[in-house]
Amino acid sequence: MRHFLSVADLDADELATVLDLATWDELPRVLTNRGVALIFEKPSNRTRQSMEIAVAQLGGHPVYIRGDEVQFDARESVEDVTRVMAGYHAVLGARVFDHGVVERMAAVSSVPVVNMLSDLAHPLQALADVLTMQQVHGPLAGATVAWVGDYNNVARSLAEACVLLGADVSLGCPSGYDASESELRRLGLLGPGSVRQTHRAAQAVAGAIAVHTDTWTSMGQEAEKEARAEAFAGFQVDEVLMSAAGPNACFYHCLPAYRGVEVAGSVIDGPASRVIEQAHNRLHAARGLLAFLMGAR
Repeated sequence: MRHFLSVADLDADELATVLDLATWDELPRVLTNRGVALIFEKPSNRTRQSMEIAVAQLGGHPVYIRGDEVQFDARESVEDVTRVMAGYHAVLGARVFDHGVVERMAAVSSVPVVNMLSDLAHPLQALADVLTMQQVHGPLAGATVAWVGDYNNVARSLAEACVLLGADVSLGCPSGYDASESELRRLGLLGPGSVRQTHRAAQAVAGAIAVHTDTWTSMGQEAEKEARAEAFAGFQVDEVLMSAAGPNACFYHCLPAYRGVEVAGSVIDGPASRVIEQAHNRLHAARGLLAFLMGAR
């Protein structure tokens, strides 16, 4: 029995297996007559829809649960909620503010726990990201994948997946919003890929096949919006920055996006954008992961 709290819970071969399963037109219905709990402390568009449809396509029954229904550690402890739900469901998914919640769930659960997003990681998004890049660019080994902006949960999971697949990750982050030296060392030990970091966006994207970014102010960080806007000046992904990347570089964003802030409208809505394919691949990646956790190979 396996949990999926971060991409680093998989090794390189297992990640490749999940991505391969994500490409299958038809998978074994490994969840037939079984439930999957989907707990959402944070609202969602792509995560809820992709997970619910993935469960249904594998023969299961998704159960959507709002955070205010369970009220972790207020109405019931995380551990009690987990133990009870594990008796009903084949998999427990949770989209939470605090990564510690999914860690506590995994510590007591008798069924797989899937992190659908936490403050530390967004591994489901990373699966869709690398799946999309492989479809567009081919194998990622030896290719440069750039991240521009905040080194947040999305960036961390993307970096883990890319390093496992042998890509060279180039981080372009403002000072104070970058990865620590210990984090860079951790990433570098995960797999055959490499990771480097700069405080200059143009330097980060040089030679990249893919340029990724995310909103500068995530859910729960609204009070920091003005300070972040000032710190991230010069980090918008616009046509000038894209021209500094490889000649066939494509643009990626996990959505929701704020045109004119972290990305220019002409980029995200232009011919190099792959954001809709990314969003659609959330379904295929989720289905591949669930099949893997249920034993499909």
